[in-house]
Amino acid sequence: MENRARFVEDQWDHPGGGGGITRVIENGEVFEKGGINFSVIEGAALPEAASAVRRNIAGRPFKATGVSLVMHPRNPFVPTTHMNVRFFVSSPESDNPVWWFGGGYDLTPCYGFVEDCVHWHRTAKQVCDALGPLCYPKFKEQCDEYFFIPHRNETRGVGGLFFDDLNEPGFEKSFEFVRAVGSSLPDAYLPIVDARKGTGYTDRHRQYQSYRRGRYVEFNLVYDRGTLFGLQSRGRTESILMSLPPVANWVYNWNPPPGSEEEKLQAGFLKPRNWLENEGRQDGDG
Repeated sequence: MENRARFVEDQWDHPGGGGGITRVIENGEVFEKGGINFSVIEGAALPEAASAVRRNIAGRPFKATGVSLVMHPRNPFVPTTHMNVRFFVSSPESDNPVWWFGGGYDLTPCYGFVEDCVHWHRTAKQVCDALGPLCYPKFKEQCDEYFFIPHRNETRGVGGLFFDDLNEPGFEKSFEFVRAVGSSLPDAYLPIVDARKGTGYTDRHRQYQSYRRGRYVEFNLVYDRGTLFGLQSRGRTESILMSLPPVANWVYNWNPPPGSEEEKLQAGFLKPRNWLENEGRQDGDG
């Protein structure tokens, strides 16, 4: 997909034990910036970001492993995507360790296309159906709730899947599902990239892309638990902030022109929505 740009790779050590690998691509024809992180770390006390809803294990030693990916395209009509899958074990050396999986993926367009959103959510539902009929509605709702920017009263994008505390199906089935989520990302994302990467754009489109990227930065630095966990656990800062776009912009009190494509995105795409409503009644819907 990229003719010249290539990923660069570096390895790093974590002060508490373990480490990771970061791969980053920049200034590509399709992707202006992108990165993939793999880490296996341990620490003496579980950070607040991971124990906020698990007070019974706050402060315990932990091990955590995860893979995260963020791609910021150059063309404003190609959406940004983010994926993360992770595994935590609290008190790993004890006779009664507490473990769980988490993760998911989401899509953040600057210009909305219904067919792209339908394809994205259709793929997400297909991977979820193997875990049970209520899986997709539950994880979609959790994604809409998680990737919400309260001070802007809008979602970061058009959602996807988000799950945490996944252990009820047992380790083998939970791990199988997490692997399936990661493996399904190319099926969900690459057809959208192929369909939009050749779309012509102007400076105005790029300026709006930079404006929307500002929202991405706000969420990641203020609310994202993965960012907070990385910083609180003394992770490698360059790898943690790899997820940020190369350029972002903030314009004071800006509002999109009435009837514009920018207004359509903000009014019709940046709120929870059943993107599969025309594909029949979904299992688990009321």
